[in-house]
Amino acid sequence: YSLILLVFLSTSTFCTNSFFILFLSQVLDSVSDAEIKSLSETLYKLDHNRATASELVIDPQTLISSSETGSNDDLSSQPLFKQVSSTLLSKPTYKALLDLLDNYRRVTGEAEDVPSQEVQEQDTFLQQTMNTDVGRELYNFLHSKGVYSSQSEFIQDLKMMWFGLYSRSSGKLDSSGFEHIFAGEIKGGKVSGFHNWLQFYLNEKQGLLNYYSHSFNGPWTTYPDVLGMQFEWDGYFKEVGSAIIGSSPEFDLAIYSLCYITRPGKKCYVSLGGQTLGIQTYTWDNSSYGDGKKYIASAYPATP
Repeated sequence: YSLILLVFLSTSTFCTNSFFILFLSQVLDSVSDAEIKSLSETLYKLDHNRATASELVIDPQTLISSSETGSNDDLSSQPLFKQVSSTLLSKPTYKALLDLLDNYRRVTGEAEDVPSQEVQEQDTFLQQTMNTDVGRELYNFLHSKGVYSSQSEFIQDLKMMWFGLYSRSSGKLDSSGFEHIFAGEIKGGKVSGFHNWLQFYLNEKQGLLNYYSHSFNGPWTTYPDVLGMQFEWDGYFKEVGSAIIGSSPEFDLAIYSLCYITRPGKKCYVSLGGQTLGIQTYTWDNSSYGDGKKYIASAYPATP
């Protein structure tokens, strides 16, 4: 009977999903809020590739209230980014991220084409992040909790979680967590996602993005900082686009992955330099990978 039951469980989608949900519940129970804050502080201290004040200079200009974010008014005459060091951008994880950002069709409903070169760029980005203290520390923590048995398993799950394609419109495989969060999308005539400072900088530099104002500026006096921004992206408006500013690519990936894995679909509270930050994540519930695992739908710093 045990063998029959085992065969039934292994072939039943319902039971497979149930086991995944049970496993996920065990992960959530095994990782406390205090542990998330402690680990995030460690990741913050290990982010050796974060921008310094000499490598990154921003000009936030006009601060507006949360009630004014939908006004669609350009209240800042200058770009947000005044200076970004080429030395910073040439670091391996930065370069790997930059190679990925031009791979996407931003309008939902247009199927993504992923040639072998782009798959290799995904692999390179994930491997470069794992070559950092930030990436290794995150893996070691999750490994200690029994979430992953090997680094290769962790990297493969990150690849599916972040780069696995799903459909936001018309049934076409037009989106992924990475595209939505790091590159940004256009859906329903508005900017959707777009929570990465490097993508913001690149598009502003190319004249494709016009910074309007900010409605939130975090308490940090060094990088990484957090801004909640209003901007126009090539004719499309973003009412509040929050991003961690000056963080390394591996830090963004690690913080969002930590919160998504341990607190999926919830607000996760991390600690950066003694300051608390909420990270909101969402699961993509319309399709799954592996044994019922959910793709990332979104993740971003929660701002008032």
